[in-house]
Amino acid sequence: MNRPDLLQMLSTRCAERERSGLLRRLRTFEHVRGAHVRVGDRELLGFCSNDYLGLAQDARVIAALKRAADECGAGGASAHLICGHRHEHAMLEEELADWTGRKRALLFSSGWLANLGAMQALLDGDGVCVQDKLNHASLLDAAKLAGGKLRRYPHADVAGAARQLDASPDAPALLASDGVFSMDGDVAPLRELATLCRRENATLMIDDAHGLGVLGPEGAGSVAAAGLAQDEVPVLMATLGKAVGGMGAFIAGNDALIDGLTQFARSYVYTTASPPALAAATLAAVRIVRSEDSRREKLAAMIARFRAGASQLGLPLADSSTPIQPILLGDAGTTSAVSRALEARGLLVTAIRPPTVPAGAARLRVTLSAAHEEADIDRLLDALAQAMPIEGAAQKQAAAGAD
Repeated sequence: MNRPDLLQMLSTRCAERERSGLLRRLRTFEHVRGAHVRVGDRELLGFCSNDYLGLAQDARVIAALKRAADECGAGGASAHLICGHRHEHAMLEEELADWTGRKRALLFSSGWLANLGAMQALLDGDGVCVQDKLNHASLLDAAKLAGGKLRRYPHADVAGAARQLDASPDAPALLASDGVFSMDGDVAPLRELATLCRRENATLMIDDAHGLGVLGPEGAGSVAAAGLAQDEVPVLMATLGKAVGGMGAFIAGNDALIDGLTQFARSYVYTTASPPALAAATLAAVRIVRSEDSRREKLAAMIARFRAGASQLGLPLADSSTPIQPILLGDAGTTSAVSRALEARGLLVTAIRPPTVPAGAARLRVTLSAAHEEADIDRLLDALAQAMPIEGAAQKQAAAGAD
């Protein structure tokens, strides 16, 4: 029998990716403290974490985790619907619903599972899902796995979204978009999308993984910043492993949504609940996020300082006002080389290459945090001036220093 060997085929695909310089490699970090990480015997200043508010190692959050672990143990032990849903989970869900201005919230173990569960329940193998072409992979894959018809529109193009909805005028429709786009850092045209969905009787779902904690009053996210209520964005998903500093995700909305997800979201029904100690720690973090505007203010100052310095150097920045500040280089080989040059100078800045981004769209994905200080931003700019293949960058920096 000449049946192809699947593992051999997989190995061949990996070899092809290595030849093209796009092979992903796993690294082990020995220690993380604030914005600094240790790899082997080297300490690096990191600019690639999504811990936007510096909460992952906050002493109050860690203390809450320890206290709850002593009381509840280390694991969730069961799915929520069997015996895994604990008091800590319920308290966190109530806080998340209140924070985002929704009736209820439902916890999931990851953003992938939340997006998949929502689309499984809503599309039910039918209907159309209209999505921004630059949405996170979890949204795109969720639509495919849910069995609905996936239609994509050009990035942030509301007219393009309308055309895709018009192509299936009689089908139930879900329009899904990132709130803040993970690789570009820009914010979706949320009010315009909400208006379109209201006109077309489509359901709007926003994945606010990178907006929650950072944007809006009390850090309630990009949807809150746009002033959109529950009836305008009926399905709100956000993750808890970025600005909140923990792990997991939630979906918030009205009773009909949460009741439906509890029944039909397979990724919720058949998944072990997250550890209750983690829920307790996340609750502590959420309360800090809501009450300490100073963290967002400091983050905004770091973003402004970086963008001002990058502009002086002539760096090809994307148009972003969020902690995600991509430097668009285009060529994957060049981007990797600059990333290595920065690491040689003690800075960790990830090179994002295809297939994570389209061919020709490789970039350094600089992410900023309230854990950074002004001196950290200046050190990054100094290193970029030396490492970037941009004519005149170093000279511009030298001239600025002379002033």
